[in-house]
Amino acid sequence: MNTPHPTQLFEKMAQIQRMERGKLTVMREGPEGPYYKLQVWENGQNLSRYVSRDQATSVQAAIDGYHEFEALTEQYAQTVIDRTRAELAAHSKKKQYRLRRNSSRLKTRKSSN
Repeated sequence: MNTPHPTQLFEKMAQIQRMERGKLTVMREGPEGPYYKLQVWENGQNLSRYVSRDQATSVQAAIDGYHEFEALTEQYAQTVIDRTRAELAAHSKKKQYRLRRNSSRLKTRKSSN
């Protein structure tokens, strides 16, 4: 698997110019076309906002930009996780056990009979 370098991911993230969270849905159909609303979860609440027809494509593009940003962020996190795991595996050694000396065993007393 060819994973991009983190700086490439940062460059792609920086190219995203517009972002918006949420989902754009059609509220209803009118005589002149659909009416849109943007639903987003913010501060523990589901908020809805009216979006005009002429802004609907721009808002959807911003939502797509946010989804792309999230995907790139996940790729970056996975790249760093994979690298960290590889470094840890390369530096780990098998656990070495030392043999104990006989003197460390519990000694039993001989009876004086």
